[in-house]
Amino acid sequence: MNVLEERILKDGIVKEGNVLKVDSFLNHQMDIQLFDDMGKEWKRRFEGKEINKILTIEASGIGIAVAVARHFNAPVVFAKKSKSINIDGDMYVAEVESFTHKTKNQVIVSKKFLGPDDHVLIIDDFLANGCALQGLISIANDAGATVEGIGIAVEKGFQVGGQVIRNLGFQLESLAIVDGMDAATGTITFRK
Repeated sequence: MNVLEERILKDGIVKEGNVLKVDSFLNHQMDIQLFDDMGKEWKRRFEGKEINKILTIEASGIGIAVAVARHFNAPVVFAKKSKSINIDGDMYVAEVESFTHKTKNQVIVSKKFLGPDDHVLIIDDFLANGCALQGLISIANDAGATVEGIGIAVEKGFQVGGQVIRNLGFQLESLAIVDGMDAATGTITFRK
């Protein structure tokens, strides 16, 4: 069992509706040493890939992406969920639906930060239905960038997202794949 799975078993909380609460170490309070260990593992799994940008989505993916970027010596670009006055010029736009928040958002990336010379590693905290990843892939494709791979901290293996992304032909590396959760007992099982 890997470090992330152990931490999920120790501190993760299963809620009704297939929600895994990991806010004490992953997506509210952040365990930076754990993030660094995750970054090392993705560096190993994507060894030999020409990666010069880390792409993620606001907000929970940013902390993890920053730790990963250190290992690839690459900048992080994150898709914003709302346009602000400090974003100027042309933008790539994609619509994504959040499993957790049950909302649809347009996410944007400024064209000056992503282009045809970029080899992208997409990083995110969770993969459920794959909507966020499909939005980020769409943005990378619109930019003419190459998606070299996708790193996910926690994949819900019992939902369709992982299969959808793998069927698209991408190297998807999830550090913990949850095969089942039971809110009544609090049990979590991982794919072997």
